[in-house]
Amino acid sequence: MDREEIIPITSSELGNLWMTYQEKTMMMRFLEYFLEQAEEVEIKHILQLHYERVTECVGVVTDIFKQEGAAIPVGFTEHDVNKGAPKLFDFHYDVMYLHLMSKIETNLYALYSTMSYRKDIRQLFRRLTMEAQEAYDQTTHLLLEKGVLSRPPYVSMPKEVAFVQNKKYLTSLNLLSNERSLNTIELSLIHHAIETNLTGLQLMIGFAQVASDKSVRNHFVQGMELAKKVETSLGEFLRDDFIEPPATHAGKATASTVSPFSDKMMMYNTSLLTTFGLGSNAIGGAFSLRNDLPAKMSLLAKDIYDFAKQSGKIMVKKGWMEEPPQVEDRRKLTKG
Repeated sequence: MDREEIIPITSSELGNLWMTYQEKTMMMRFLEYFLEQAEEVEIKHILQLHYERVTECVGVVTDIFKQEGAAIPVGFTEHDVNKGAPKLFDFHYDVMYLHLMSKIETNLYALYSTMSYRKDIRQLFRRLTMEAQEAYDQTTHLLLEKGVLSRPPYVSMPKEVAFVQNKKYLTSLNLLSNERSLNTIELSLIHHAIETNLTGLQLMIGFAQVASDKSVRNHFVQGMELAKKVETSLGEFLRDDFIEPPATHAGKATASTVSPFSDKMMMYNTSLLTTFGLGSNAIGGAFSLRNDLPAKMSLLAKDIYDFAKQSGKIMVKKGWMEEPPQVEDRRKLTKG
């Protein structure tokens, strides 16, 4: 064993490994279901490759927990998936889902790698980041090839360098409007947000159709409305510049009402996507130099935050929120 691997893992490494275990055991269950439903050889190959990688990762994290004398989290098990359930989504949604999750994983594991200090943990998160990027590359290529994914719009190439000369570039008389057209940075962030919401919208529709608990089902319906609101609100910025927002003909929810997944796992997945949405929304607002776009994104961020908060309340009420490892409670320990 490398000498550095004898050093105990830090609190941040423990927390990030714990989060990784939750996300990867969830991905195992989704990929098991999608593999059973997959018909195209190329798609099955991609799903199988990443299922094997996810399984290996869960084994590595489990071994680290055992070496450290830490309890193995529950995460998500075979009881959270009903592999015999009918198709909940039509063609290519399995790849669209992996495409969406690869974006989340790339962000998560790149962040975790910068919060790691022990050599083997750094190497693990670096590898997971690379695997997520490869999943994104493979799914993007396939979805473009199938005509499922919309490329961002093209613009005329700049012929000269320009500098902002007028303060109106940043502000306008009306807080909710702007006289200038979008720049390419703003356009890219809007396109990204709409693209991810299209996949998330269909996920919420499918979840709402099959959830067994009424409060959970109602929550997914709220998620449907929120995803639609985000897509519509941000799409208006594109339409104002005579650009059509991205859309896809594939990956729609079917009419099935038989759940392939437990309510607990669907709620966790929803919470994960909502957290990702909050982060993306914050980045979109921060990098925009128009005042109307950050204003709109701030309003949407509040709605997303409220939805995320409600997700947490439901999960706690149902006993589904597994508690992360805690810092020692010194106040309690010193009471005597």
